[in-house]
Order: sequence, then structure tokens, then C-alpha cells
Amino acid sequence: MEYGTTIELKRDCEAVQIPSGERAVLAKGTQVQITQTLGGTYTVYTPHGLFRIAAKDADALGIEGGAPAAAASEASETSGPVTEEQVWEVLKTCYDPEIPVNIVDLGLVYDLHIEPADGGRSKVAVKMTLTAPGCGMGPVIARDAQEKILSLPGVAEADVEVVWDPPWHQSMISAEGRRILGLE
Repeated sequence: MEYGTTIELKRDCEAVQIPSGERAVLAKGTQVQITQTLGGTYTVYTPHGLFRIAAKDADALGIEGGAPAAAASEASETSGPVTEEQVWEVLKTCYDPEIPVNIVDLGLVYDLHIEPADGGRSKVAVKMTLTAPGCGMGPVIARDAQEKILSLPGVAEADVEVVWDPPWHQSMISAEGRRILGLE
């Protein structure tokens, strides 16, 4: 499906309004334009503003099968505790719905800590920030990161905390992120 193409929702579906983060239901028949399809979610423009639709509701957009949920790497299919590399890779599948760069390359992830849990599994703790303190999507993005970490084999618990110190700045964007955003 091409970006900017207007489509009609095939059924009612849950969505999250951007940037407020408020939950909403988009009605069957609503005209939408897909503006981003990164990280397993769909950002759509409607007559009422921007919304994020989860992969589980892709059929409402007329997309069969939807996008893959968490993009766990092949290495994550092994048993035992999770590795930092696996967590960083899954965090790279998390996106701010308004920015086409993942949260790692945006420089939003400040800290990642893994410790042992019962049964040979792991507890993962992440500290991240947002590009703007008033962004209502913060809890949505943090929950997306948490769910994707929990989808990794070997993870028993995941905690994603949004912090504000140090304040985020564009200088924290990786070279790859800067390339995608045309900042180089």
C-alpha cells in the first residue's frame, strides 16, 4: 500500500491519538492516509488528526496479516538468558509514530541493564527519554518497548522508565538517524 493513498477503514478499530496518547476508536468507513509503517504499527492521518494503529488491527486498513509484532532476531530464538545485543536489536523496532527513526538511533535510550531472574531467565531495565517532555505518546512508546522486550525468549521481566535527565538534544541522534532525517 502506497503512502498517502486514502483508504476507508474496513471495521471499527482501536487507535492511539498522536501526540496526546489518548485511546480512541476509529469508526468503520473513516477515511485515512497511512503516513508511517515502522516497528509493526501504522500511523494514519484522519480528518480528526494523527493516530497510531497496532499491527493486530491491520485488517481494518485492508492489510492482511499485519506487520510482524516484535522483530526478535534469529539469535533470540536460543534458550537461556537474553543478551544486551538482543535487547538493543528489539529496541530498534520501536518508533515514535511521528519520526521515521527508531528510539535507539534517536538517542532516546539512556541505559539498559540486565540481571539474572529465576529459572535462568533475565530481568531487563531500560531508562529512556522523549524528544519533548510534554509528549503524550511517552507511555505508549515505553509500553511498546516493554512489550517487545518481554517478547524475547529468556526475558522474565521488563521495566521501561521514562526519565528527563539529561534532557534530550538533537546531538544525541546517531549517524544513521541523522542520515534518515537528512541532517547530514
